[in-house]
Amino acid sequence: MKNHFHFLIKIKSEKELINYNKRHISQSFSNLFNAYTKAFNKKYNRHGTLFERPFRRISIDNEKYLINLIRYIHKNPVHHGFFQHPAEYIWSSYLSIISEKPTKLKRKEVLELFDNVENFKFSHTSDHYDYNFDF
Repeated sequence: MKNHFHFLIKIKSEKELINYNKRHISQSFSNLFNAYTKAFNKKYNRHGTLFERPFRRISIDNEKYLINLIRYIHKNPVHHGFFQHPAEYIWSSYLSIISEKPTKLKRKEVLELFDNVENFKFSHTSDHYDYNFDF
């Protein structure tokens, strides 16, 4: 998107993160955004901040919310009038999820939430959401 983006990231369990803390995770994202800003500024011969405010985190506490969030993220370019279908936005994970090409995304886990690829695709044609999102 031209002015914002969404990440859906699964953080490992506390047991898996035994050597990390929440500050370390937040610092990792801060480092990512700072590195991106530096590269962007260098490429376009500019300086200063690129992002208006720090990223926000939302805890996902149930599967229904997760399913709707996936749909929300994929349909965001459609909602803002840039495209007619999520598949048209090449920067989205939508095409990677429906593809059979190798990916580092958790394709199998996402498709299991929707039961199969056909239901995944169909769910992205509906305008109904079970939650109102405030991003």
